[in-house]
Amino acid sequence: MSGFLILFLLFLFVLGTAVGSFLNVLIYRTIQGESWVVGRSKCDHCQRKISWYDNVPIFSFLLLGGKSRCCKKPIPSSYPLVELMTGSLFVWWYGIGFVFFRLTTTPFQVLQPLFWLLVGILLLTIFFADLMHMIIPDLAVGLLFILTLAYRLYLTLAAVMQIRDLQLALLGMVAAVIFLGGLWALTKGKGMGFGDVKLIAPIALLLGWPKVLVGLFFAFIMGGVVGSVLLLLGKKKVGQVIPFGPFIIVGAVLSLVWGEAVFNWYAYWL
Repeated sequence: MSGFLILFLLFLFVLGTAVGSFLNVLIYRTIQGESWVVGRSKCDHCQRKISWYDNVPIFSFLLLGGKSRCCKKPIPSSYPLVELMTGSLFVWWYGIGFVFFRLTTTPFQVLQPLFWLLVGILLLTIFFADLMHMIIPDLAVGLLFILTLAYRLYLTLAAVMQIRDLQLALLGMVAAVIFLGGLWALTKGKGMGFGDVKLIAPIALLLGWPKVLVGLFFAFIMGGVVGSVLLLLGKKKVGQVIPFGPFIIVGAVLSLVWGEAVFNWYAYWL
């Protein structure tokens, strides 16, 4: 690996951590009902403004020993984790994703990698917002839906994707929303939140049919296993809920990679 490539990947990682820092602000202020457009970052505990040198992604957390300079209270470890994962996403996007998710026709040779980078950023936002606060931001879900629908429509109009694939994706989206919506209604919101029902719409549109089935299968299996382990360890009690959005997102990622193979294997044995 050349020195120039190493420096470029390092630049992408730093850029990604900066985006991750912004995602932390977006998540926190959305949960708090504050504007994320104006205003400097504040300490979660004492609300004092944070100096720029204490707001450097990842490094400030390490240099401060994970504690706020102003009141010495713990800084949530989720902050550097979001920054680390977003930085890693940028590096992965260039090193692997830019080649894996790439069409050769113009302008999709640029648009497709850019689309998947934006999708990855939105999925990370939703993942950590639900994991940390058990809230799925409507803004992130709405942007993901609009972005995915617009991209699929563009692919269809450009004859890169067949109209039948778009129709199947829309039918799969409707079926997935009805299914999760039915579970939400039957459990009166105790089995899952309505945010999960809204999230499945862009996820189903993103995966298409039949990958959405595999994605939901993975999500329910992982959710069941993690829930059972938490009950056995005494971390959760019967009746308590755990965020389901992260499982939907991880299931979607797994289905993007192995969904078609899993579905074909299952169909073969049927």
